[in-house]
Amino acid sequence: MVLFGAAYYHEYQPSPRLDEDFALMRAAGFTVIRVGESVWSTWEPEDDVYDLEWITPVLDAAREHGIGVILGTPTYAVPPWLQRRYPEINGDVATGRPFGWGARQEADITHAAFRFHAERVVRRILERHATHPAIIGFQVDNEPGNVVLFNHGVFERFRDRLRHRYGSVDELNREWGLTYWSHKLSDWSDLWRPDANSLPQYELAWRLFQADLTTEYMAWQTDIVNEYAGERFVTTCISYTRPTMRDDAVGQLFPVTAGNPYFKAQDALALPDTEVKPQTWWTQGTWALYQSADWMYGTKHAPFLVTETGAQSIGGPEMNQPAWPGQRRQSVWALISRGARMIEYWHWHTLHFGPETYWGGVLPHSQRPGRTYREIAEIGAELKALGDRITGLRPDAQVGILYDHASKWSMGASGFLPGGDGTPVEDSYSPAVEAFTRGAFDAGLQSRVYHASALTSHNPASVAAELPVFVAAGYYVADDAVLEWLLAYAAAGGHLIIGPRTGYADTEARARTEVAPGGGLSDAAGAFYDEYSNLDSPLPVRATPGSPLDLPPGAAALQWIENYQATTGTVLASYDHPFHGGYAAVTTRDHGAGRVITAGLIPSPQLGAALLGWAAGAPQWQTPPGVRVHSAVNARGERLWVVQNWSWEPASVIVPLTGENLHTGDRVESGGTLELGSWDVKVLVTAT
Repeated sequence: MVLFGAAYYHEYQPSPRLDEDFALMRAAGFTVIRVGESVWSTWEPEDDVYDLEWITPVLDAAREHGIGVILGTPTYAVPPWLQRRYPEINGDVATGRPFGWGARQEADITHAAFRFHAERVVRRILERHATHPAIIGFQVDNEPGNVVLFNHGVFERFRDRLRHRYGSVDELNREWGLTYWSHKLSDWSDLWRPDANSLPQYELAWRLFQADLTTEYMAWQTDIVNEYAGERFVTTCISYTRPTMRDDAVGQLFPVTAGNPYFKAQDALALPDTEVKPQTWWTQGTWALYQSADWMYGTKHAPFLVTETGAQSIGGPEMNQPAWPGQRRQSVWALISRGARMIEYWHWHTLHFGPETYWGGVLPHSQRPGRTYREIAEIGAELKALGDRITGLRPDAQVGILYDHASKWSMGASGFLPGGDGTPVEDSYSPAVEAFTRGAFDAGLQSRVYHASALTSHNPASVAAELPVFVAAGYYVADDAVLEWLLAYAAAGGHLIIGPRTGYADTEARARTEVAPGGGLSDAAGAFYDEYSNLDSPLPVRATPGSPLDLPPGAAALQWIENYQATTGTVLASYDHPFHGGYAAVTTRDHGAGRVITAGLIPSPQLGAALLGWAAGAPQWQTPPGVRVHSAVNARGERLWVVQNWSWEPASVIVPLTGENLHTGDRVESGGTLELGSWDVKVLVTAT
C-alpha cells in the first residue's frame, strides 16, 4: 500500500504521551513516521558524550503498533557546543561575513572539523539503532543546499577547480572573455572573490560549483549510511528550490527520490484560474502542485516519496490557509496520481515553541484531534482499503518539459526579466518554464520533466512515440548535443516547441554567433529573430487568417517577446501592435515526421493552454472548467483515471471509456455521467 504518516518528534512534546500519540496514529491509518533528523544536540549533548537511548521507546512503540520508521541523520542542525568550540565551521554568506548561529544549516559542509563530528555522530546513532526492526529506511541530512558558501576554503577549492578544468589562465581568459573590463588574469591568484562579480561566465561556474559541493557532501554522508542500511532504502528529503540543489545529481545517489511539496491551500487551489502568481518554496495554483509532483517524478523517472507536505498552515505565523474540506484528500490524490508512493505530513503535533510554532501539524496546539486529524484519518482509511491498487503508479504524459539548472542559475544575476529596481529578477528562468507547464495543465494534458543533463540518455524516437509534444523553454545555456536531441525528437514525429531564450548561448553562457535560436534550431524552424523586447504590459496575440491555432480572449505575451521572422516556416500567430505586429509570435514548420514550433514569448495562461492544446490534440476527457483528469498505471498493470473537481460547485463529467469505480467496484459505461461534489475525487480503473 501507499505509505502514510507524518514526521514525529516525541522529544518536542511538552508532556509524555507516547502511547496516546501512537494509538491516534494507528487509528488514523498511519504506516510510517520520520524521526531523529533535527536534534543533534539531543543525540550528542556534549563533545563525544552521547544519549542514544532517548529514541528507543519511540522505535519500540512504532514496532508495537505496526508503524514503519524512517530514521534521519541530524547533521543539518549543529549543536551549540560544536559552534562554540569550532566557530570556523560557520558558513560565510559573503566573504568574511559568517552566517551566524541560531537557525539551522549554518555550517560550512566542506570543513574538515564539521565532517569529523558529523561522521562521528552519524556512526554512533546507526551503530546503536540501524538494526531496529521498526526501521524501514533512512534519511540523510535534511533539505540540503540551503546556503551558497563564501568561506576561504570553499573559494580556494573553486580556484583549484578552474585550474584543473582550464589548465591555464590564458585558456580561462579566452573562454570567459576576460578581456572585457580589464579582467584578464596573469596568474591564478588574480581571480577575484565572487561577491561583486558581474561576469556571467564566472557566475555560472560559481553556482554549478556550489551545487557540486552539495552533491559531494550528500554522497559522502550517504556512503556512511549505506554501510548500515542493508536492504532498507536510503534517501534525503529534497526542497527543490534550494539555491545549491541539483535534484538531477543528488537524486542519482539514492534508490528512491523524496521531496517536500508545500503548497498554498484554500482559494489558491480553485479552478478555473487565470491569475499568474509567483512561486517560491511553496506553490500557488493547482497546476503548480502537479508541477511539483512531476518534478519529483522527473528526478529519476520513477515513483517517489513525499517526506513533507502541509497538514494545516505552513511557514510562519503570517501564513494561515488550512485546507478547505476535501482539499487534503485532493492533494493526496494529485500526488499519488503523479507517482507518490508515500505521503508524510510535517508534522504530527503543532509545536509549542521555536520558530515554527505556527506550522500546523496533524494535531493542533491543544493536542486534541480536530478537523485536520479527522480528515487525515479518513484519507488513511481510504488508502489502506485500496492497498496495492494504488502502489507503484507510473504517470502518463503527453508533454515533455525540459529542465536545466545551469540555465536557471545563469539567468539569475544575468536574467532577461527586469525587477522593479532596474536589475534582473532573482530567477528569470522559472517563469518561462512554468508558463508552458501551466499551459499543458490548463489544456487538460499531463507533463513529464526531463533534465537536460540526462536527456541524451533517452531515445528521441521512443519519447516522440509516447509524448506528442516536447517543450524547451528558457534553455539558454544550451549544449549542442541536447539541441541535436531535440531536433531528432521532432524528426521522429514529435512536436517540438522552442520557447524563449532557448539555444541563445553555449555552455559557458556566451551568446552564440549564429542566428537565433542557435544550434540548428532556426533552420529547422524556418524562422529566426535578431531582436527582442521586454514588455511593460501584456501584449495581445492574434491568430493569423486560416491558422489552425484558435486563440481565446486573453491570449497574450507576458514580460518578454522575441520578434521572429519566418523564412520557410508558417506564421500561426502575431502580435496585435503597430510595430511588433510585423513579427511572428508563433510559427511552425514540418521537420521530418514531426514539426518545430517557435513561441518566443512567455504565454499568458489563455495562450499557453491554446498553444499546448493545439500541438498535442484534444485530450481524451472533455471536462468542466473546475475538473482535471490525470492517469497512471499501477503495479498490477491497470490504468487509474483520477478525476478531481477543484471547485465548490458540483460537476458532471461525461466518461469517454468503460471502467470500474475503484472505490465501489461498480461498472461505469462509456458515455455515462460521473457526478462529483465540491472538492471531490473519483477514480476509475481500466485495462492498459
